[in-house]
Amino acid sequence: MPRRARIESSSGIHHVILRGVNRQRIFEDEEDNLKFLEIIALYKDECGFELLGYCLMGNHVHMLIKADGQPLGGIMKRLTCKFVYWYNAKYDRIGHLFQDRYKSEPVEDDAHLLTVLRYIHRNPVKAGMAKRPAEYRFSSYRDYAAGGGICDTSLVLGMMPVAELVRFTDQDSDDACLEVQGAPSCRLTDEDAKAVMHETCGCSSAADFQSLDRGERHAAVGRLVESGLSIRQASRLTGESIGVVRGCVKRARNEQAR
Repeated sequence: MPRRARIESSSGIHHVILRGVNRQRIFEDEEDNLKFLEIIALYKDECGFELLGYCLMGNHVHMLIKADGQPLGGIMKRLTCKFVYWYNAKYDRIGHLFQDRYKSEPVEDDAHLLTVLRYIHRNPVKAGMAKRPAEYRFSSYRDYAAGGGICDTSLVLGMMPVAELVRFTDQDSDDACLEVQGAPSCRLTDEDAKAVMHETCGCSSAADFQSLDRGERHAAVGRLVESGLSIRQASRLTGESIGVVRGCVKRARNEQAR
């Protein structure tokens, strides 16, 4: 079936989501987050786009981009290729890191822009990673609330003063802008799950896990799920496909039943 054509924004503004392949984690540590932001800052200048908002969420990224006259696809390709080249060298891995096709939606008016920005800044709260948007480090909330950072804030702050924007963002909302479909509801937080993975097989990241031989990986995956990780969570944190995880779990349970 052919892919549906993207809807272009007459305002030049798009809400974009990048997701890790098989929902795998993209950012394993602080350095990964900072490198991604460094690359955004680099290509803002080279490609001539504005970054109105962002949030780095472990296994996916939200960005609010204003790209007047610049092809969004070209911008995203340059950002992702640069980061993947660096990431693969750091973790001694090969292959894809991001899901092939990013998701995007046009943002056509001021009210929609403010809603999307609030949704992006409240993502860590919704995911249980912070109690308030201000507590989460890797988003553009602080760029707006305190100044500085890589975000271009003048357009939004021309619509709503800082104090009012902070109140608007901090209030509970049920905004649902370009949701990441199929996001798992995990029995363990990812941080707890990573601790279990380290205890189970000595690995702290998907890159570490993929360095194990095939037999070790498949045995470990079964143990991880039995230790409380969901199948989707085990897939994200180990880099194994969901099909492989399900197969490993099935084999492990069959062996236990013998």
